[in-house]
Amino acid sequence: MTHAAPGDLRAFAEEADAGLLSPVSASPLVAALTGDRAVLAAILAVESGWAAVLERAGLAPAGSAAVVASAAEAGRYDLADVALRAQGGGNPVIPLLADLRKKVAALDTAGVGAGKAVHTSLTSQDVLDTALMLMARNTVHAVLADLKGTATALAALAGQHAETLCVGRSLTQHSLPYTFGLRAAQWFHGVAAAGRQLEGLAFPVQFGGAAGTLAAGTVLTDGSSATPFTLADALAAQLGLAPAAAPWHTNRLAVTSLGHALASVLDAFGKIAADVLFLSRPEVAELAEPRAAGRGVSSAMPQKQNPVLSILVRSAALQAPGLAAQLHLAAATFNDERPDGAWHIEWPALRQLLALALGAAGHIRELAEGLQVFPDCMRRNLDLAGPLLLAEGVSAALAPLLAEKDGRSGKQQLQDVVDRTLQAPAGEQAATYRKLLREAVPAAVVPDSRLEGLLDPGSYLGQAAEISRRILAAFPEFVSQTTHANGASRG
Repeated sequence: MTHAAPGDLRAFAEEADAGLLSPVSASPLVAALTGDRAVLAAILAVESGWAAVLERAGLAPAGSAAVVASAAEAGRYDLADVALRAQGGGNPVIPLLADLRKKVAALDTAGVGAGKAVHTSLTSQDVLDTALMLMARNTVHAVLADLKGTATALAALAGQHAETLCVGRSLTQHSLPYTFGLRAAQWFHGVAAAGRQLEGLAFPVQFGGAAGTLAAGTVLTDGSSATPFTLADALAAQLGLAPAAAPWHTNRLAVTSLGHALASVLDAFGKIAADVLFLSRPEVAELAEPRAAGRGVSSAMPQKQNPVLSILVRSAALQAPGLAAQLHLAAATFNDERPDGAWHIEWPALRQLLALALGAAGHIRELAEGLQVFPDCMRRNLDLAGPLLLAEGVSAALAPLLAEKDGRSGKQQLQDVVDRTLQAPAGEQAATYRKLLREAVPAAVVPDSRLEGLLDPGSYLGQAAEISRRILAAFPEFVSQTTHANGASRG
């Protein structure tokens, strides 16, 4: 059933994807690359590209491609009207194609017969799948630009804070001494790995005709040096897409791979956002987002400075798995040679993933490039656990030196020290641990200087610096030359 959209309703329909309830993706760039107008423009680009391919192959009248290209300007079309009429055939290609043919006929003033170049031997799925791949390619390129900017900023943080001590946390509790440089390097690791996956995607052209047999294309090319396959390859080249060995109407790996890669990018962004949200709490205060006028404000509490960048990024990360799952669900239920319904649920899920990834990429880049780091607060939090934080290292170093006592091994004796310390009030645990440890480990066995060295958090960082170095070295394409130079000078 169709519904008219008279008067002001049509204007509202034109702005339907402005992002009012999805602030993470509400931006002119996101709208330009993933909005309804972008979809319409991509469909028209496919039709125009196909006309050019047919003309070059001698399968359409000379001059027809120029007429179709002129008619295929997206601004010539009533977006809201096309969307409403798409209900009639179940996809937007059908009504848009009807409008395109009318405009081609009107613009073909020289009578070249340009209408013969429009949609010949194609089907709606050929056009829409190819258009979505075209839109995805353009959006992914923009995502990667921001992702690389984020990776560069994180690599710089890893180098600048290679020796900045902080506390590592596991299962919400303080665990071991850590460095903020390693934390930034691990953030970089997730972003760079996801970015490499995204860079490796192919965006294939779709072709196949009504049932994926290229029957109409075979008739079209009969008696010509062209074949349906050479035409499809030419269309891929025309649009800057990847050629496809065969039609993929019901084999949706191109779509699910794209969805998986986008979700992986948002996973990596979400990890950073989750950490920043915790570390920027006032009681933790190790990090703060970059400030900007009007951002982070509360409608009721003028003193608040909310970490809005991280909140928006996390909102995108939380939505991504469900959308990627929707793409897999569709792929697993593509029945027959053209599916009924499964194809249709791909479109909004894929477009939303693209919009979320692009919106989040801009926010996470701003966050990474302007992140405020507070080493003094990191050290304050590290010191909350006092020397207990070194209990693992102390046990590993000293347990072998202690003789068995009352049937208890050296490791058990040192565990007793920890257990007794934890019974003391929190403010007294540091002094208690030192006292009990000294009693359990005689100075004749371990002198004071050695014991103090074991209780220095900087002495128990393991391979933190080398792990950071190896992470950055594994993804050189995501590390700027400046960062490389700084890392080399530190080493």
